[in-house]
Amino acid sequence: MNKIFLLLLLPFSILAQSSLVDSVKERLNHIVIYDGSYQRIDYPNGDVDANKGVCTDVVIRSYRALGV
Repeated sequence: MNKIFLLLLLPFSILAQSSLVDSVKERLNHIVIYDGSYQRIDYPNGDVDANKGVCTDVVIRSYRALGV
């Protein structure tokens, strides 16, 4: 039963990965300067300036583009 369930979820997983890859590729069009300094942001869903950040900021922006 578990194997059938996993096989049914496989197409959704592939689509989600494809969307994430597309979102990450789109982030390549933005210039982001590494800035590891502390900045106060709104909670929840706050963000630093779009042209600043660290690696996790770029990953989070990619997920947010997907609505996650």
